[in-house]
Amino acid sequence: MPDSKNIVITGASSGIGATLAEQLGAAGHRVALAARRQAELHAIADRSGAGALVVPTDVTRRADVERLRDRAIEAFGHVDVWVNNAGRGITRPVMELTDEELDLMMTVNVKSALYGMQAIAPHFIARGRGQIVNVSSVLSRVPFATFRSAYNAAKAALNALTANARVDLAREHPGIQVTLVLPGLVRTDFQRNALGGSPAIPAATESQSVEEAVAAIVQAIEHPVAEIYTNPRHASVVQNYFQDVGAFERAAATRG
Repeated sequence: MPDSKNIVITGASSGIGATLAEQLGAAGHRVALAARRQAELHAIADRSGAGALVVPTDVTRRADVERLRDRAIEAFGHVDVWVNNAGRGITRPVMELTDEELDLMMTVNVKSALYGMQAIAPHFIARGRGQIVNVSSVLSRVPFATFRSAYNAAKAALNALTANARVDLAREHPGIQVTLVLPGLVRTDFQRNALGGSPAIPAATESQSVEEAVAAIVQAIEHPVAEIYTNPRHASVVQNYFQDVGAFERAAATRG
């Protein structure tokens, strides 16, 4: 297809990354899938269209991320979009966090994306175009789930890096797009895989199917924007939070 793109996706062995690969492949794009679990990557690749590339990668290692870039360029000729989707949660309130837990959350959720941005940016600059997509969380903006503490903090740091990179690149390289994606609660295995497990989520908590969340990301790839909430309602929730932080947080504390 004339508008097909070559797209690298980290954290592609399950959840949002896996479904994103499948939806992009179905739309005619070529995808390079990165994660540590090789068997799962091959299973996803089989459902992600012709030419899907599997590159086992530990995104917490800069050399692995650079090798991922090189393998994708070698296989596809060039890369159009790089999606930093790898991440992991934690269940630990702020006052109980250890150094090791905070370091892990920053490494998995922030440094991995930094490695990806720094690895692919020179390629995009040389081509004069490209898109970086960083997957964050609405929890980076609103303290809905305080037990995620260090995860929320890491995603807030990712937001800041993304915005600063977007402004920096726009000065001299306006053909490079940088998109921040903020999902809410998505029905994947993320909760189960969080460090320390996850408390029970109240049945009335609003959530999205992974297919709904991913459809929003696909739209942002095909029609780039600065940032999106995969659940559009969350934009007004975040706006309400910042209009009166104290009132919002008092209400949140009362609900527990």
